[in-house]
Amino acid sequence: MSKNYINPTKVITGVNTRWSYANIWDPKSINGGAPKFSVSLIIPKDDTATVNKIKEAIQSAYEEGQSKLKGNGKTVPALSILKTPLRDGDLERPDDEAYANCYFVNANSASAPGIVDADRQPIIDRSEVYSGVYGRASINFYAFNSNGNKGIACGLNNLQKMKDGEPLGGKSRAEDDFATDTDDDFLA
Repeated sequence: MSKNYINPTKVITGVNTRWSYANIWDPKSINGGAPKFSVSLIIPKDDTATVNKIKEAIQSAYEEGQSKLKGNGKTVPALSILKTPLRDGDLERPDDEAYANCYFVNANSASAPGIVDADRQPIIDRSEVYSGVYGRASINFYAFNSNGNKGIACGLNNLQKMKDGEPLGGKSRAEDDFATDTDDDFLA
């Protein structure tokens, strides 16, 4: 494959993508399935560049996966009736303000994603990456046809943390809890 090849099913999200449900250090089993690394990528609706790239990649995955989607049937189902990974946070998560005015994509992988900082240096300290940080994600889209379910899924490749954000899920970070300027003398 030449260096000039551009994979039409691969997307690098914008820097304002927020990570939620970040199971990126240790794989987790969902509903008894094989353990996987996963993250929910929250993409602001005004990040039209990323949203359009995702829509184009889903279309490319649909076109590339027609034989898989057709399966034993006579025709390929229309993309509009298949399960696709780009979802509307306002419709599907109306009670979660982190998803307000955003789309989201759930990405997963059987292998661990590479995780780097803004300078592309590997992040070793697990506390640096948590649900709520902002960063870019390298993801790819592909067709699936499994146990009667057909659609387009999203694979997780790599992650780049760009900046800290308010932790999601109600848990604060130790660094934030003890970042007070005043040293209360609790022995006084």
